[in-house]
Amino acid sequence: MAARDVAGSFQEEVTCPVCLEYFTEPVSIECGHSFCRACISQCWGESEPNFSCPQCRETTRQRNLRPNWQLGNLVELVKGLRVPAGLEPEGQRVCERHQEALKLFCQEDQSPICVICRESQAHRTHTVVPVEEAAQEYREQLLSRLQRLREQREELVGLKSAWAEESERLRRQTAVERQLVAWECQRLRRFLAEQERLLLARLGELAREIGQREEENATRLGEEISQLSALITELEGTCQQPALELLQGVRSSVSRAEKATSPRPAPKCPELEQRIRDFAGEPRLQEAVTGFLESLAAERGLGRARGFAVDVTLDPDTASPRLVLSEDRKRVRCGDTRQDLSRNAERFDPCPCVLGAERLTGGRCYWEVEVGDKTEWDLGVCRGSVRRKGKVRLSPDDGYWAVWLKDGGYKALTCPPTPLPVSARPGRVGVFLDYEAGEVSFYNVTDRSHLFTFTRTFSGPLHPYFCPGTNPGGTNAAPLTICPLPAQPQGIPVPGSDPAAQTDPSQH
Repeated sequence: MAARDVAGSFQEEVTCPVCLEYFTEPVSIECGHSFCRACISQCWGESEPNFSCPQCRETTRQRNLRPNWQLGNLVELVKGLRVPAGLEPEGQRVCERHQEALKLFCQEDQSPICVICRESQAHRTHTVVPVEEAAQEYREQLLSRLQRLREQREELVGLKSAWAEESERLRRQTAVERQLVAWECQRLRRFLAEQERLLLARLGELAREIGQREEENATRLGEEISQLSALITELEGTCQQPALELLQGVRSSVSRAEKATSPRPAPKCPELEQRIRDFAGEPRLQEAVTGFLESLAAERGLGRARGFAVDVTLDPDTASPRLVLSEDRKRVRCGDTRQDLSRNAERFDPCPCVLGAERLTGGRCYWEVEVGDKTEWDLGVCRGSVRRKGKVRLSPDDGYWAVWLKDGGYKALTCPPTPLPVSARPGRVGVFLDYEAGEVSFYNVTDRSHLFTFTRTFSGPLHPYFCPGTNPGGTNAAPLTICPLPAQPQGIPVPGSDPAAQTDPSQH
């Protein structure tokens, strides 16, 4: 007989037929069968008239329980038995108590059991399923949770990457702000030093004029004092002469003395005093500083905007048939003839306009356009849903935020249009969109000045907008050129126009 079968036979002999566990305090009854003392006492109770054997059903009138010491010793010996290593079924574990394969799983106790354990009182009322079935069920639960954990890990990895990108973006902005602060303070120090030099030079000029006036008056008064001293000396000598000599020419001496004693007003320099008063009353330094700070603020705004530079390209599907786009989609000009292009809904016709290919739904972005010496152009931002057929009205109410050059004048296309004072003709124009702030700002890059800012609440996608204007007689043939700038991640937008078909200053 195999060692495993021998061990199994021993286990059966030392198992109580009532509780199916190893005998505990085994006792024998009249028929010779053995049970745990507690098990047979529980079966018989306290008031049974006849006592029957739970195994063979033989009855007896006496409650005679004899301790079975030999069986008890055998139980201890069997408990010490173990199936020799390598004799367990391959891939299976065995019950330490019954040396049977652990083929079942108790749901309540969450532990594997053997078939003998299944019939014991400890597990008889529990939910028991085959080990493989329980393993498959829990494997599916684990796989489901594992998938969710993997997804959560991916989300966390994405968040970590997003935070790293956001931190890097904020660090770049902080670096830009640091450079701007250093640059502004340096500019301000130089400006104040120059203002100090100019103002002190004016005061020095006044001081020199006062000194010159003082020197001239001192020289003149010195000469007069010398003349008076000479006359006094002469008259003193005359007064000491004898009467006849004194009377000779005395009338001339008296006349000269009377002329010399004519009173003089106290010395005054009213024009110098007025100039000093005017200098003290002039808000020259305050005005200069205010103007400089306004100019500095415009340059600061342009510097910040450039930190959000994006790469803008033209969308040929939106270009009017009257326009010619470069192969790299960075330049657009008004052509000499109308092209035969598809009549898609996105295309402007007949207005000579084109949109940028980029969609903007949030964030900040900036781009620059070379306008050169063109006599007409429109630039800005527009909604993706703007009207594109027939006349196009450029106004915020119609979804356009733009500026233009027309008839020699620069205007922001508000309702009505707002004339823009331009100190230097812009050869390059910067467009900056802050979607969340609802602002579209325009800059004259040539002198780094601020031209205009539209304020509006945006919704939906926006696009960059370009119009190179018409080309009557070949006077406006130069293209609008999108300038290369260091790119940063973010979006873009603009407005449209047709200077040819116009009924009012803000219509194409």
